[in-house]
Amino acid sequence: MSSWLHFKHADRNDTGDEVRLTPDTTYVRIDAHQHFWRYDPHEYGWIDDSMAALRRDFLPADAQREMTHAGFDACVAVQARQTLEETRWLLALADAHPFIAGVVGWVDLQAPDARGQIEQYAAHPKLVGIRHIVQSEPDDRFLLRPEFGRGLALLGEFGLAYDLLVYRRHLPVATELAGRFAGQRFVLDHLAKPDVRGGEIRAWSADVRELAARPNVWCKLSGLVTEADWAAWTPEQLRPYLDVAFECFGPDRLMIGSDWPVCTVASDYARTVAAVTEYLADRPAHERDAVLGGNAQRFWKLDGDLGRGRPSGRPATGRSEDRLLQ
Repeated sequence: MSSWLHFKHADRNDTGDEVRLTPDTTYVRIDAHQHFWRYDPHEYGWIDDSMAALRRDFLPADAQREMTHAGFDACVAVQARQTLEETRWLLALADAHPFIAGVVGWVDLQAPDARGQIEQYAAHPKLVGIRHIVQSEPDDRFLLRPEFGRGLALLGEFGLAYDLLVYRRHLPVATELAGRFAGQRFVLDHLAKPDVRGGEIRAWSADVRELAARPNVWCKLSGLVTEADWAAWTPEQLRPYLDVAFECFGPDRLMIGSDWPVCTVASDYARTVAAVTEYLADRPAHERDAVLGGNAQRFWKLDGDLGRGRPSGRPATGRSEDRLLQ
């Protein structure tokens, strides 16, 4: 692997209490947010004409080529369709490609059989979290629905985190949710998609700071390039939003994510991740190491040997790729 990182500072457990790392704890560079798909216009209707470049297959070999060039060793694959079939497929990809260190899949947390759906996949060692596309729900208070809460309450039992995919207007509700489920690990995707293009920051900053005050919420530094002007964005335009993220989450609860291949409508992979790595250049080495891999490793309990890629906090099962695809 190309980017082993050594990280020597205080760690925190799931609820934010400080514990100590051993001096030789080793990390790799981990992209905390990628997608894979075989393009089907019916399944990916959200890819409109403005994103026509995404209307093709994006598979692990494509991602690994980009990651190697940019110096990244591993990734976490995140769901893009709300189907159990996609969750099975992503886990099969992770079995076949060791650089996929973890999968954030989807199950219907509102369903009466939510427990059974989780149990169907939770034994797989690379399932590390669950996500629902809340940003597309017509109910802005979707996260506080009793049915959703009952399903969410099951995740801790299985050692699974939850990805918050929301817009700025959802942040107060997300903050309330994180308070109700103080023992659950959450991670905010794409900084809740601030209006970089329009330069609005004040209201977003106030709301994201409230969410960051919950110690069980972490944040991905991802998705900013697609919230900026796709043709004309600059790293300087992203810096104020990164500043806020560091001020309120701190370097121990932030992780870099590319949002590949969605990011490619605005930038190639290397330039997308460079917007964050160059921002980090003047920060202490232990902060860079944390954001570029250490925090993802801790948050999802990923194995230090990500080349053979098994989350250390959960047991292996011996389940084969063929069985997953049945």
